[in-house]
Amino acid sequence: MAEESHRSRLGRGLASLIGDAGAEPAAPERGGGRGHRRVSIAFLRPNPRNPRKVFSDAEIVELAGSIRERGIIQPIVVRTVHGGATEQFEIIAGERRWRAAQRAGLHEVPIIVHEASDSEALELAIIENVQRADLNPLEEGMGYQALADEYKYSHDEIAKIVGKSRSHVANTLRLLKLPETVKVYINAGKLSAGHARALVGLPDPESIAREIVERGLNVRDVEGLAQQRAREAGKPKKQHKRAAKDIDTLALEKRLSDALGLKVTINGHGEKGVVLIQYRDLDQLDEVIRRLETS
Repeated sequence: MAEESHRSRLGRGLASLIGDAGAEPAAPERGGGRGHRRVSIAFLRPNPRNPRKVFSDAEIVELAGSIRERGIIQPIVVRTVHGGATEQFEIIAGERRWRAAQRAGLHEVPIIVHEASDSEALELAIIENVQRADLNPLEEGMGYQALADEYKYSHDEIAKIVGKSRSHVANTLRLLKLPETVKVYINAGKLSAGHARALVGLPDPESIAREIVERGLNVRDVEGLAQQRAREAGKPKKQHKRAAKDIDTLALEKRLSDALGLKVTINGHGEKGVVLIQYRDLDQLDEVIRRLETS
């Protein structure tokens, strides 16, 4: 029951931790509990297990400009890092705001301290990023994979927590099976989630991914291209007709066949070619070798 209550609480997102984004910060609670505070920006550090790895520099610059004008409206959710000489905090949610605050030259930032376990910190980080659509498809998939592998969440449980359908979770996880060259395009923002899903299961996703990027194909174009490739793959390959042999080559084949008593075939390409001598047993092969050696 405690586990179900914990996951249900997480499923509501970060609203219960942050409260109204436009509200004034509340006074800090005594005893280091949850509450709004302001601390030196140097006391915060990012969570190394945050599923979000790619931060657009343009977005950081834009957010830094907004922070200079209006400050940080929504506090950064953190947990205490124990064991240091000074009070330190690890970011649970809000790393982009922290990075932009540094770019804006802020010395202090508003925080909410939430004492979370490793698993809960990962869950909250995934929830915030998914709800804000901050993760690219691969980062989202890796976050779901971490919940499934490390904390034994089922697809249904992950879907409930992040507010997505089970099929969305399953399809996002399948993106992790794409080749590394395709993943580079996704991380660079050159392929969307729709593009990536259309590539899963195709026999040659790398070549189609290159074509998407080079030609600027949309998802519908990709689906049509995938169907076309599948039809082509199912067709039997056409047999190339051999060019008819000239009368001189046929005459030479007969001459050699009569001399050796074996079937001889000559396949020529211009001035080059191959002579094939067919034998039925090792005695015939020995006879051919003997004649070649004594000729």
